[in-house]
Amino acid sequence: MPEQLEAALAEVRGLLLDPGLTRAVAAGRRRGQTPSVVRAELRPVRLKSGPKLQIATFDGARPYTRNVAPGDEAGVAVDQLLAEPFGNWHVETATATVQVRVTKKGDAQVHRAATQRPATPPQEHDRRKDYLLDPADPLFGAIGASAAKRRQVDAFLRALAATLPDDLEGPLRVADLGCGNAYLTFAAYRYLTGRGIDVELVGVDVRDDQRRRNSALAAELGCADRVRFVAGTILDATVTPAPDLVLALHACDTATDEALARAVGWNARWVLAAPCCHHDIAAQLRARPAPGPYDLLTRQGILRERFADVLTDALRAALLRLHGYRAEVVEFVDSRHTPRNLLLRARRTDAAPTEEQRAEYRSLVDQWRVSPRLETLLTPR
Repeated sequence: MPEQLEAALAEVRGLLLDPGLTRAVAAGRRRGQTPSVVRAELRPVRLKSGPKLQIATFDGARPYTRNVAPGDEAGVAVDQLLAEPFGNWHVETATATVQVRVTKKGDAQVHRAATQRPATPPQEHDRRKDYLLDPADPLFGAIGASAAKRRQVDAFLRALAATLPDDLEGPLRVADLGCGNAYLTFAAYRYLTGRGIDVELVGVDVRDDQRRRNSALAAELGCADRVRFVAGTILDATVTPAPDLVLALHACDTATDEALARAVGWNARWVLAAPCCHHDIAAQLRARPAPGPYDLLTRQGILRERFADVLTDALRAALLRLHGYRAEVVEFVDSRHTPRNLLLRARRTDAAPTEEQRAEYRSLVDQWRVSPRLETLLTPR
């Protein structure tokens, strides 16, 4: 049954300002009217300064996010949104879900339901895919993301979420070394700020045209004041102040080693690196016979390349451990989407290496007679 729109919006207002609010979205338009923004999303966040109501709006060209304090400030902001001629409101709280659709006659069709969690997990074909970054986020429209790219973004964000502590508040300084077209850079920023974290991010790429392109995209997405890009090599680019989190996603060959070396030099708290190719160690394996009895591992070219991948990343993880990091190698994204699907994930512990760890590393290097680029970069001159 249609209800009076004024009464329905008053109910929505109460839910938006209720402490139990989980998420709310306003979208669409009423007949003959157009709101000033295409979409608005509200959710509670907890910042260092206290609880806030985060309001993210998108005007069709760029997003805008602000955090307002509970009470009068939130009330004013909510009233402004309710005055917009949105055609639909969807509000979720800890106990209820309310959907309001404005009819052609200006009435409200209201659907109310108690929030319930199923007793058993739904079947695969019934389950909605939960992405850490909403597929409707303006970022995906700006970069022209395919379904495969969205899956890769989600896989990366899940690895990032598993790396950082749940209670992280910021400020968080992030450096993405070898950022390329920076779609994962922006995805990290959007996800972290969505968690209510104060983020300052810098992307580094050797190409100045990438710097210009990425800077223009930052302006388009409304985050140029917090996301900036510099042109330069990974080893020489100026990044100040030193970052807390270092990303190096698909940096080619020894560029990954350079990124890891800079992260260690900065004493970065966390490192996420997805190596791309491993030509350096592969070339060293080709240049000399394998130690016995391992000739079968390197006699065939394809097997030698794959073994070089494994050996390179094992040595990288070992070197990070020797420099005070807890390091692990995990799957980045399903191998069906990319063969380069490993991720080096490290957290600084400042734990001193044991003699056993030193001996393990040295024994492996000496047996295969290789000289890892990362070891060279980390050795004081």
